[in-house]
Amino acid sequence: MTRIFVTMMLMLAVITGANAQDKVIDQIVAVVGGNVILKSDIENMNINQQAQGITTEGDMKCEILEDFLINKLLVAEAELDTLISVTPSQVNQQMDAQLQMYMQHFGTESAVETYFNKPIASIKSDMQEAIREQLLSQQMRSKIVENVTVTPSEVRYHYRNLSNEEIPTIPTQYEYAQITVQPKVELDEENRVKAKLREIKKRIENGSSFAAMAVIYSEGPSAKDGGVIGYSGRAQLDPAYASAAFNLKGDKVSNVVKSAFGFHIIQMVDKQGNKIQTRHILMKPKVSVEAQEEAYNRLDSLANLIRTDEIAFDQAAQMFSFDKNTRNNGGIAINANTMSSKFSIEEVDADVSKIITKMNINEISEPFETIDMESQQQVYKIIKLLKQIDSHKANLQNDYQTLAEMYLAKKKEQVLQEWIAERQSQTYIRIDPTYANCNFNFDNWIK
Repeated sequence: MTRIFVTMMLMLAVITGANAQDKVIDQIVAVVGGNVILKSDIENMNINQQAQGITTEGDMKCEILEDFLINKLLVAEAELDTLISVTPSQVNQQMDAQLQMYMQHFGTESAVETYFNKPIASIKSDMQEAIREQLLSQQMRSKIVENVTVTPSEVRYHYRNLSNEEIPTIPTQYEYAQITVQPKVELDEENRVKAKLREIKKRIENGSSFAAMAVIYSEGPSAKDGGVIGYSGRAQLDPAYASAAFNLKGDKVSNVVKSAFGFHIIQMVDKQGNKIQTRHILMKPKVSVEAQEEAYNRLDSLANLIRTDEIAFDQAAQMFSFDKNTRNNGGIAINANTMSSKFSIEEVDADVSKIITKMNINEISEPFETIDMESQQQVYKIIKLLKQIDSHKANLQNDYQTLAEMYLAKKKEQVLQEWIAERQSQTYIRIDPTYANCNFNFDNWIK
């Protein structure tokens, strides 16, 4: 089960619990330090897991209770640690992200309200304390294992002591290079977009709501949220956007700003230390059919020059590719999840995955249209398949990084389990007798 899914389940349990108080006679089933676990917490999580088809060979309610116990133990310790804190802005940022997940899952804000039978404001109120505890728990987990490392000799020793069944199977992996060309936008089209944004800015300055204008006109993913972007540091934002946003005073609206994503007008919402929360309206100039054809033909001609050895692929990438992340590396794509050049088929974007599995080593693809993942702009791309590593049992020579990460995760889990066992004896814990016969993974919950 993914962390995102588990988080959503916890939030669902909290929110549906607020609606179910008339159906479940609530009572305290456990106390950990100064934190309580309610019967409704267990019941509602159980209902949600059953609805998702989650099953277990043991007692699901006992397993749910132990998950809550561990979480409350982490929260109790975090609340005693002066170096761990959760600010209201962190809670609000996480809350906004969680609500976005709900909206993606259910479709619209009104559908979320219908499902929970309450307005968004009430949903937020129900979520607030659960999110605060979630953030405390995450920080505490991170602190417990922050100094855990593995050495090459440990990885080798661990690997050699794995049974054949324990050695992970590595799926087929691909290494590829790419060259991208972005269709040229005509100056008249850029001027049209800038003029429209200047007109919208004037309307806002004359009293129109920036948020309402963003919902109507913005072409960015935050449009439905009134253009709000969560708290971000300079490094997380486009350089031109960051430069304009960090210089804004009060609720002033910026002049038109050109970024890699298009053209913006920006307004400051809040500032917390080195991070800012902004709202913006993004408009993207439209690319003409002629410009699309010109970009395709230019890339097609370049691909033919590479195929006939008139120019090397890596040289062509450096000279002509629009992708700043790969052009200085011979066009070689890097997997953001592992920071290596190896991708499983699930890790490449959909347009590349349709092509790469049908290619031969060193083959150059035909140009194809796709969306640049970073700028979200339309581009044309060719790829070269550099290497294909067929599915196999992991080995130290080719898969050291995977094995190191696997052993590090195991070592961190061992450290966390030792910490939990130690803190059980040092923390006040009381569990209702109705759960006395649970077969917990940890022995000392009931004292």
